[in-house]
Amino acid sequence: MSTSIIILIVLLVGAVGGYAAYQRGRQLRIERGMRPHSRPIYHASYVLSWAWVPSLLLLGTWLIASPILNEIQIRNAFPEDAVAEAGLTDDLAYGIVESIGVGLRSLPEDERDQIDEDTPIEDALPLFRQYGVAIASASQDWMLPLAIESNIWSTVSRWAMTIVVVLFAAGGAFYGYRNIRTRLRARNKVEKVVNVTLIVASSIAIMTTVGIVFSMLFESADFFSRVSAWEFFFGTTWEPRFSAAGSGGETGQFGLIPLLAGTLYIGAVAMAVAVPIGLFAAIYMAEYADNRTRSVAKPLLEVLAGIPTIVYGFFALVTVGPFFRDLSAQISGLLTGNYSAFIQAQSVLTAGCVMGIMLIPFVSSLSDDIITSVPRSLRDGSLGLGATRSETVKRVILPAALPGIVSALLLTASRAIGETMIVVLAAGVAANLTINPFEAMTTITVKIVQQLTGDLEFTSPQTLVAFALGITLFVITLCLNVYALYIVRKYKEQYE
Repeated sequence: MSTSIIILIVLLVGAVGGYAAYQRGRQLRIERGMRPHSRPIYHASYVLSWAWVPSLLLLGTWLIASPILNEIQIRNAFPEDAVAEAGLTDDLAYGIVESIGVGLRSLPEDERDQIDEDTPIEDALPLFRQYGVAIASASQDWMLPLAIESNIWSTVSRWAMTIVVVLFAAGGAFYGYRNIRTRLRARNKVEKVVNVTLIVASSIAIMTTVGIVFSMLFESADFFSRVSAWEFFFGTTWEPRFSAAGSGGETGQFGLIPLLAGTLYIGAVAMAVAVPIGLFAAIYMAEYADNRTRSVAKPLLEVLAGIPTIVYGFFALVTVGPFFRDLSAQISGLLTGNYSAFIQAQSVLTAGCVMGIMLIPFVSSLSDDIITSVPRSLRDGSLGLGATRSETVKRVILPAALPGIVSALLLTASRAIGETMIVVLAAGVAANLTINPFEAMTTITVKIVQQLTGDLEFTSPQTLVAFALGITLFVITLCLNVYALYIVRKYKEQYE
């Protein structure tokens, strides 16, 4: 039985129990001068909690533990020296056994019954290929019985899980229903369940972040054990020298400076485009536009935020880049008579302009919310003293909203630093170190993607450098976000 059906049965059992608890809660009467402590809806929630929470926790634990135990059992059943004689590793051998098990499950029942533990693997391979299941040529005869045993274990485990989980749900619903009485503090118990659920949800988010950081730290430590940290952080040449897996090629040079310079340069150009346009749009919509204009202009502006970045990349590659290249050629021809373009189609300028267009809705939306949160009394006071609307905006509203606007710009900058697809298509992948915005550069995120793709050993410096780049980018964006939060807190302390 599939996991979704099991969950559906658990939900139905809980719903039936909750409905019965609600009806029973409505029938409670005053006993010995005491009114029911909780309303019927809390009695229903109490029974739902007992039916759902334990059974779903058990289901999740079973789904995690069962494959692990199955794998341990199969690995322990490997014949002695058989794996080494076949020239395989334990992981590869288990993977082949697992693929054979998948092939057995894909066969029709009548053909599956023809295969038993004594069937040679060579006789089973044509059946697997007939139904589109690829099995490695290194498969051995002893793997087929293990695959059959693994499938039997999985089937038994699945049915046992179904029975136990459903019984847990029914037992939990019955236990909760039996406990319903006049003075049952169902409301307090439900609130505790809600509180624990929120804590668990928050903990999952935090632990996910911690797990990501530690995974990058461990892999980065492995990289820095092979490549000097000084060479990485202060090197000016990026030349990883890709080599095929197992070839033992040279390490190469992993200078961060060209990638960091490209990241900051393209981000600065993007902010130079996005900040004035986005900020002026926010001022107009917050201070000058009437309600009708605002209701139309703001959604249209925020449509930009919903466009996928790959679309922006195509826009840069097909339209903006060629436009800048042809424009520079025309300018060069008018001034010098030589119609050679001095702006490359893939350049810092192209990537920065398109990325700036993408960031406009972020700047305008955040700034608009901050400007509109400035107290109305400040506006009225300024206008009452004879200031014009533009003077009020310049001397009263913007200074009051400045900390919040700065924090919004820092958050937008962290968004720009993490962009990948626009840079790949609009600025290229060349790790150049230049101050000319008309030439191509690349960013840290582009090289992270490039280093993790291709036929490379995962333990080679060429691959591990991606984690060092990732932790560097993480530290940069973390510093920007922490500083933005600091400014927001200072702003709240000042105006609340």
